[in-house]
Amino acid sequence: MPTFDRLRNAALSLRNFGSHAGAASLDALLQIELSKELMRLQADVRVRMPENPAAGGFKVYSQADEDGLLEEITRQLGIDRGHFIEIGCGDGRENNSHYLLLKGWRGVWVDGNPQNIAAISSTLPLDGRLRLVDQMVTRDNVNTIAAAAGSSNFGAVDVFSVDVDGNDLAIAKAAIDAWSPKIVIGEYNAKFPYPMQQEVHYDPLHRWAGDDYHGASLAAWVERLKFGYRLVSCNLAGTNAFFVRGDLAGRFANYAPAELYQPARFHLTALRSGHAPSLMFLRNSLRSDRAACQP
Repeated sequence: MPTFDRLRNAALSLRNFGSHAGAASLDALLQIELSKELMRLQADVRVRMPENPAAGGFKVYSQADEDGLLEEITRQLGIDRGHFIEIGCGDGRENNSHYLLLKGWRGVWVDGNPQNIAAISSTLPLDGRLRLVDQMVTRDNVNTIAAAAGSSNFGAVDVFSVDVDGNDLAIAKAAIDAWSPKIVIGEYNAKFPYPMQQEVHYDPLHRWAGDDYHGASLAAWVERLKFGYRLVSCNLAGTNAFFVRGDLAGRFANYAPAELYQPARFHLTALRSGHAPSLMFLRNSLRSDRAACQP
């Protein structure tokens, strides 16, 4: 059993027995071990694929190291403050675009969970750079998001991100047809090593049951997007793949998908970035926007 698993199990045991101080100490050790593993993996990437954005990934509000990957990809594309659509935004505290919003981006958060929608709408002002859509997304209704958000400014979508634990690939294909985003981020099922192609059977009513029947393998993503997009990186936790539109992909090193594939390292999502995330800094940022617009 890896060190971080032993530390996590020990911390849980101590917490169950009421030893909060002991649990906190072990949790701190767990964070150290996770940080060491991430640095080791990044060092390995820098040796094998020095131009792979995964070499410099980091976490601010993303699940793992996605914030850093996306920052490097947008830097190489020369996108400073762009537009995004994120489907499966959760309650806003952990996703791929919270950090973008703090950097001045504009976009739409979409989620089909009423509790997530309520948590966001009760905390954030939603009449400025951020719009919120309460919708269960399918490949047939994804193109209605702009109208549902009350915005027609979707001529250029820079980043499209989808994480719905099921029909992700089918929804991404429909979104590409609708908006042709510059960057597509999709959760892939890292259980299946490259080049195995697996994808859930499309069902608009699909709900993840917590098992391995979700999403699509990396090879399935590459195959379905190959005529318009190129894979440029996968995050080191093995959860998200990053694709760039073909006319822009020449700015990135052309590593083979088999090299870019990362296996499932879901334990890396337990690595924290400071204290527990909240929506408070984002609320301050969006409120400042509103105040600046008032005479």
